[in-house]
Amino acid sequence: MSASLKIAIAGLGTVGGGVFKALKARNDALSLRAGRRLEIVAVCDRDETKRASFPTGKWLTDLQDLAAIDVDVIVELIGGENGAAPALVEATLKAGKHVVTANKAMMARHGARLAVLAEEKGLALRFEAAVAGGIPIVKSLRESLIAYGITAVRGILNGTCNYILTQMEATGRSFDDVLKDAQRLGYAEADPALDIGGGDTAHKLALLTAVAFGVKPDLDALSVQGIAHITPEDISFAREFGYRIKLLGIAKMTAQGIDHRVQPAMVRVGTPLADVDGVFNGIVADAREAGPYFFEGRGAGECPTANAVIADIVDIALGNVGPAFGIPATSLVTLSPSPSGSASSPFYLRFQVLDVPGVLAEIAGHLAKWRVSIESMIQRGRAPGEAVSIVMITHETSHAAVENALKTIAASDKVVAPPCMIPMEAK
Repeated sequence: MSASLKIAIAGLGTVGGGVFKALKARNDALSLRAGRRLEIVAVCDRDETKRASFPTGKWLTDLQDLAAIDVDVIVELIGGENGAAPALVEATLKAGKHVVTANKAMMARHGARLAVLAEEKGLALRFEAAVAGGIPIVKSLRESLIAYGITAVRGILNGTCNYILTQMEATGRSFDDVLKDAQRLGYAEADPALDIGGGDTAHKLALLTAVAFGVKPDLDALSVQGIAHITPEDISFAREFGYRIKLLGIAKMTAQGIDHRVQPAMVRVGTPLADVDGVFNGIVADAREAGPYFFEGRGAGECPTANAVIADIVDIALGNVGPAFGIPATSLVTLSPSPSGSASSPFYLRFQVLDVPGVLAEIAGHLAKWRVSIESMIQRGRAPGEAVSIVMITHETSHAAVENALKTIAASDKVVAPPCMIPMEAK
């Protein structure tokens, strides 16, 4: 067996601790797969009370010391888009050491630049654990589904949002109530804005888009919408029409550029993504003639994410140090997004209106003006003069046309709340 692969771990939180424990517990089996012993020689964490739980040769508390030590691979698990994490990765690569990271925010913002540096040095920069936890989607897009290219990637990439929507559907409870439960159970952070606002999904989608289409990750090109406005009523109506609501990250190649967005969408019951429940993630990749592929699994947590990190470490031990994004980083092109509002689909529309004569005709008139055609409608009456929901499903139309119609409708004195607009995914 070759000389051992010397590893340092930066950050002993949930994932870092999981990586340490798995490498220690299964070292013989993992070393056989890697062709050399996998040896943790150093860790870096500011909390020295953890020393007893993670015994190792060298314990550091200052990240600045880490890049200088004698190791082959540094595993960055401290997180953060800017600051210490990218500084550590850059210093590590400049020092001639491979990098494995689970840092989606850093890679989405700085990944293209760091990949250029890694390739100049002949080093690996691996980030499987940054997207969808234990699902091997980065490796699949980068190395497996390459013969015919990828035309689209769509996925449920945030377990917190999927848990909330699943529970809202199962219990009929409000978004705020279910969010509190998710926080109590540890599925949502104390400050859940990054998850429920769509930002976490956006980081992951930016990376998948880069690998799938050979473009530089570009968060600024993404349209991002979260789930806080979804109501139990929307979920109930979706079920009535044969759909479930999911927060999707969507990247599609179109004649006008890449359609690149994060938003709640209605997914038809019986399709793979519709059946992804709870904290699980699911991704569909359309590989042209090779057909669509569906991936499902745990998108977060100690063991699934540690599994992805260790898979990258084993790859490096085996000498697999090719381009981080599948093609040379200098060949990644600037993402050309499709025009805003050009995406088309059927849409679910919900209007909260006063139950007075003429309101339906007024709404229909505004939709017709923007050439938005109605396929079906539900209206449930209440006492005269009280607010009532009108729900419509449109024929396929552009996002811009629907949005323009809704701006006009929202100005009516008969409409008592902002209209809700959710695209409908056919598959």
